[in-house]
Amino acid sequence: MTDTTTKVASSNDKTGLVALACLLFGGALLGLSTNLAKLASEIALSPLAFLYWSISGAAALLLCQAGLRGKWPPITRRTLEYYGVSALVGVAGSNLIFFSAVPHVGAGFVALIISLPPLLTYIGALVLGLEKFKMARAAGVAAALAGAGVLAANKLAAPEADVFWILLALCGPVLLAIGNLYRTLRWPVGVSADALAPGMLIAATIMLLTIGLLPSFSLALPNQKTLPLLLIAAQALVFAGQFLLLFILQKTGGPVMLSLLGSVGAVVGVPVAVYLQGEAPPQGLFAGALLIGIGVALVTFGKAKR
Repeated sequence: MTDTTTKVASSNDKTGLVALACLLFGGALLGLSTNLAKLASEIALSPLAFLYWSISGAAALLLCQAGLRGKWPPITRRTLEYYGVSALVGVAGSNLIFFSAVPHVGAGFVALIISLPPLLTYIGALVLGLEKFKMARAAGVAAALAGAGVLAANKLAAPEADVFWILLALCGPVLLAIGNLYRTLRWPVGVSADALAPGMLIAATIMLLTIGLLPSFSLALPNQKTLPLLLIAAQALVFAGQFLLLFILQKTGGPVMLSLLGSVGAVVGVPVAVYLQGEAPPQGLFAGALLIGIGVALVTFGKAKR
């Protein structure tokens, strides 16, 4: 093996490790996020207000980080389009659906359905030529989807199931899959992840503010100010880490590996909902979590071997 080949292999190994670390830590933050939304609903903090103030805080944190590194979000026609579309499908739209659904279907279920985008993303990536068919990766995506399907089917079969909110919540993963593909296809040339992330969150903040100014909507906080502010601060930190890792993973792992963030989030978010928030364990939890874990391993292995 030549020195050049060795260096390329070493670089690929490092990239694979970075992608895997971003997947695990980003997924854990995603699972934690749904549980914070459950806590917010219990203290009468509306989903829109909680999401708006949390995203605003995360945008400020990432903007400061970008400024310290001299990587301000660039303002061009291309990047403005990128911020707007990414914010709509990957932040404002999807998270507003999920946060609104949490009080009706539970944090555990929302954490589970966020694991559904892999199949949609993988099929889209194959159609658009972003991925070549790999048996290991296809099997991994199928396993992760099967695990989430086992859990979702049991939720729908429950006698107390709120079908409207379950079906609405299932629209969220579709938006996430679209976002996964869009961010890869339209990534502005030469712009780093830590410059794009705050730009996207600022765009999401503007969208949520616009919704909050409409009749029948409000961004007001409950009278009990201390706990809501603590929850918003915690969610802002979670969002800041989650979306920064999302962009790094998008660049190093590609859209299909990125789509597995939700699968990891389910493995983290469901136990937190069950053991710390007192939700009933979803039927089929062990089988679903096992399949999701196998799926993450296969997709990661397939990426490393590509």
